[in-house]
Amino acid sequence: MDRAAIVHQNFLDRVAANDLPQGAPVVTDLPNTKLVELFRSQVLSRQLDRTSRMMQKAGQGFYTIGSSGHEGMAAVAEALRPTDMAFLHYRDAAFQIQRSQQVPGQNIAWDMLLSFAASSDDPTSGGRHKVLGSKALFIPPQTSTIASHLPKAVGAAYSIGLARRHEPEHRALPEDAIVMASFGDASSNHSTAQGAFNTACWTSFQSVPMPMLFVCEDNGIGISTPTPQGWVAANFMHRPGMRYFHCDGLDMAETHRVAWLAADYVRRHRKPAFLHVKTVRLYGHAGSDVEAAYRAKQAIAADEANDPLLHSVRILQETGACSREQAIDIYRETEARCTRVAARAVKRPHLKTASDVVASLIPPKRRCAPTNGPTPEDRAKVFGSDMRAMDEPQAMNRLINWALTDLMLEHGEIAVMGEDVGRKGGVYGVTQKLKTRFGADRVIDTLLDEQSILGLAIGMAHNGFIPVPEIQFLAYLHNAEDQIRGEAATLPFFSNGQYTNPMVLRIAGLGYQRGFGGHFHNDNSLAVLRDIPGVIIACPSNGADAAMMLRESVRLAREDQRVVIFLEPIALYPMRDLHGEGDKGWMHLYPSPDKRIPLGQVGVSGRGTELAIVTYGNGFYLSQQAAKVLKGKGVKLRVIDMRWLAPLPKEELLKQTKACGSVLIVDECRETGSQSEGLMAMFAEAGRENIARVTATDCFIATGPAYGATLPTADGIAQAALELLEGAK
Repeated sequence: MDRAAIVHQNFLDRVAANDLPQGAPVVTDLPNTKLVELFRSQVLSRQLDRTSRMMQKAGQGFYTIGSSGHEGMAAVAEALRPTDMAFLHYRDAAFQIQRSQQVPGQNIAWDMLLSFAASSDDPTSGGRHKVLGSKALFIPPQTSTIASHLPKAVGAAYSIGLARRHEPEHRALPEDAIVMASFGDASSNHSTAQGAFNTACWTSFQSVPMPMLFVCEDNGIGISTPTPQGWVAANFMHRPGMRYFHCDGLDMAETHRVAWLAADYVRRHRKPAFLHVKTVRLYGHAGSDVEAAYRAKQAIAADEANDPLLHSVRILQETGACSREQAIDIYRETEARCTRVAARAVKRPHLKTASDVVASLIPPKRRCAPTNGPTPEDRAKVFGSDMRAMDEPQAMNRLINWALTDLMLEHGEIAVMGEDVGRKGGVYGVTQKLKTRFGADRVIDTLLDEQSILGLAIGMAHNGFIPVPEIQFLAYLHNAEDQIRGEAATLPFFSNGQYTNPMVLRIAGLGYQRGFGGHFHNDNSLAVLRDIPGVIIACPSNGADAAMMLRESVRLAREDQRVVIFLEPIALYPMRDLHGEGDKGWMHLYPSPDKRIPLGQVGVSGRGTELAIVTYGNGFYLSQQAAKVLKGKGVKLRVIDMRWLAPLPKEELLKQTKACGSVLIVDECRETGSQSEGLMAMFAEAGRENIARVTATDCFIATGPAYGATLPTADGIAQAALELLEGAK
């Protein structure tokens, strides 16, 4: 007999025999009807766990991590409001069930069983995953999260105070809402979680509103690794800026009382709290887990003896809310109902085709209030003396700054955030004057933690803002890349387009920085971004394009709800000259604020049909230098700037190279994992034969005079082009 069956039989036998575990005297102001309601939610959570295992054995269900032992979370749900956004631990079915009791029109057993069956009728993910989540219940869906949802929860909490001062058009959270995020004791040790706790405390320490409730469900073990006794309390009891609360999660009355106190503290003081809920874990980690292989039978039996449902029956009996016989009737009736509903759910349709699955990858468009842009008077007031400078060509970093200024003038829901973006104006001066122009509310100097920067952006987007976070250097993204891959990009997919987190993530990156080396400041790899489904990657090569592409990127975020990576080549920020000192060939006038470069539109320089050079970023700059040499040798060519790296603008690239006899790809990223691999495949699949590529060497970049030794050069591009043309004869 497996452990689920043992726990099931123990409940029936012990309740019938009045063999209930001991506990503290019941202290509660909840009416008896509410206590019974909480018990019903707990029982439904338990029976859904049992049903999911039966479905899995029958090949009708999938993914059996359950919530048994954590049923006390129903009481936490009752202590919160249904408009308090909740980012849930994967063991929180009882929380979602009880919250459904607070919102009319819910059919929670049916909805959750559709998810267990991976039916396309599942109202949360549309059959893409077994997730907890509901738009109606203010629960953004999560999969098997190990703390990665905490940074965005902190961001959502921060957004509530900001929305009071700068209300976004699509605000979702009430002014007096709080945000709750739950997680396990083992997950609290994860660096992502620690960063989120630190960020919340860092913010609160400065008296900035942070209505954030962290709920740690402490069952004493992480899969097979025990949590040291007393560790969670010692770790969180005295953190500056955050209040600590503790309750016995086996006692639903105590849990509700303490959870209400914690939530009330957060709501009244707008400061974070840490609610430490002691629980047990029943059935092991998941359906496939054989707990006896790593855990003593005595420890397993001790947890089973402390079944929270048994404690709840004791509480119901002591308060006179419900007899033991009635409790068994509720348990049996719920079991039968789950069986009946599951029999219907498994017959509902499933996703079948690739197009079915990817349908939610791209979020739906949303209606935004029309705007004519800022008035000339507002622009003159904000730009000041910069208005006169607009009559002269400028470098890329300044044109990006002006584009950000115009966009923030036009859209009050845009907020810029990152390390040093405020008073300093960014490492390369791209955000200079923005804090003076728009204030610290909208130009946010963050702590030095990339996970928290991206979490802040994701969470703010949940509440209607259009965040423009900045990562100082491309390599710094690796500290936090899962916030894009595992959180931002997956949210529309796992919510069937119901939840989105639009943003424009600005990253300074790529190579060719003189005097810098290593793998941080001169990082020339985009592979980690290229394979994330649904993410847009923009990479301008000059200032005018950068301004127009940034405007399109904001439009894509604001109206199409997309996650956009705006990659800015650091070496081109200050670039002035192209072919010779003082020629100012790489400086441009600031395009009028109404001009954009649409997604997928490439740039073409020249009309030659002998050779097409396909490139982007620094590669476009170098290829223009190489083009001058090649034209001097009589080569008729064109240079194509991709601009948009993902999704790959295939149709445009094939169209613009169709008339050309040869195609040379110039990619400043490393040979392995670079854009050139996808481009070579694209051209080969299109039947092109005379193609070649120039890439960086598979190596990190050195400091000093050798900074460019592993990178493409103008001379190398010209030589590769001539060799390609020679081979075509």
